[in-house]
Amino acid sequence: MSQKHPVIAVTGSSGAGTSTVKNSFEHIFHGEKLNAVVVEGDSFHRYDREAMKLAVADSEKGGGRPISHFGPEANEFEKLEALFKQYGENGTGSTRLYLHNDEEAEPWDQKPGTFTPWTPVVEGSDLLFYEGLHGGVKSDTADVARYVDLLVGVVPIVNLEWIQKIHRDTNARGYSPEAVTHTILRRMHDYVHYITPQFSRTHINFQRVPTVDTSNPFIARDIPTLDESLVVIRFSNAEQADFPNLLATIHDSFMSRPNTIVVPGGKMGMAIELILTPLILEMMTKSKG
Repeated sequence: MSQKHPVIAVTGSSGAGTSTVKNSFEHIFHGEKLNAVVVEGDSFHRYDREAMKLAVADSEKGGGRPISHFGPEANEFEKLEALFKQYGENGTGSTRLYLHNDEEAEPWDQKPGTFTPWTPVVEGSDLLFYEGLHGGVKSDTADVARYVDLLVGVVPIVNLEWIQKIHRDTNARGYSPEAVTHTILRRMHDYVHYITPQFSRTHINFQRVPTVDTSNPFIARDIPTLDESLVVIRFSNAEQADFPNLLATIHDSFMSRPNTIVVPGGKMGMAIELILTPLILEMMTKSKG
């Protein structure tokens, strides 16, 4: 971990809503005039889109356990660990982009589903910000969490996570509901062993809990809105939070445990900025000290 070159990571499963939290961080960085190196978790997958299809098919031959983007076989955990370590030591490192669609691929004159070349991170940045699946992952060969100064988990209850994934992949990516369900089942081993353990290593977790019926996520017609949810915010260290100020500022919030505050879903963005802005500014003060 580094005081001079801080590393912040937001980690959560596919469909968990990490992109929403990423937007809140970007507001903080913009408002505080911080120059952040932004790293997308997908850029550390091991295979491009076509190669991943072949690798999955090969792993399933003979009834074998399929690989998935959740596990070590399909990711470059060692390279992600090396980036966090190197950035923390001297503010440098290398990263790349995964080009999800035509819009992202066009400026690079590449096909969607491919990677850009590895390039050095911009010099002179204030911090590194990672958003993806594995910001706090540990495996037999890598310990990414070891080099993260502030680790934030985004963890909707699992039925809500699945609803969000099913709707995103069917509406935005053109997959059938059956194909998305198969993906959920195929990834379950890696989900249990590599995704969920991260949330015991986080400094802060934001867990969205719907207040409407999500008992069968595979037939849900819509995604529960933030206003139909509560957000449970758990701190590994209760001293990180100014609970009296949060309770006074966020209407209808309440404490459920000494290290846990619950806020209305519609106040999630406000809560993120109220909680994380002072922590990030404290990190910046120490980095310049």
